[in-house]
Amino acid sequence: QVQLVESGGGLVQAGGSLRLSCAASGYIFRIYAMGWYRQAPGKQREAVATITSGGSTNYEDSVKGRFTISRANGKNTVYLQMNSLKPEDTAVYYCNFPGRLSDYWGQGTQVTVSS
Repeated sequence: QVQLVESGGGLVQAGGSLRLSCAASGYIFRIYAMGWYRQAPGKQREAVATITSGGSTNYEDSVKGRFTISRANGKNTVYLQMNSLKPEDTAVYYCNFPGRLSDYWGQGTQVTVSS
């Protein structure tokens, strides 16, 4: 079965950096797009960054120039490098696999940015 396991969240001061990882299993990772989403308290879940199987990327406007999504197909892992973090980046971050029949989600990892 599909499993997505995130890691790398934590508490960081504004201006700092974190790198999130999502280890995927249970499907042919290299042929599918992947994404990172986040959900702040009281807000809806939103897409942060996506990457196609070919490596093309797309970012939400507020993170452009600060976040970088990448993938290592040999490790079945997708990453989110987050630099110049701001307090408004505080949220639970989720890895997403948009499968053909269903969306799959990881358990989420908390990112807290203090001012």
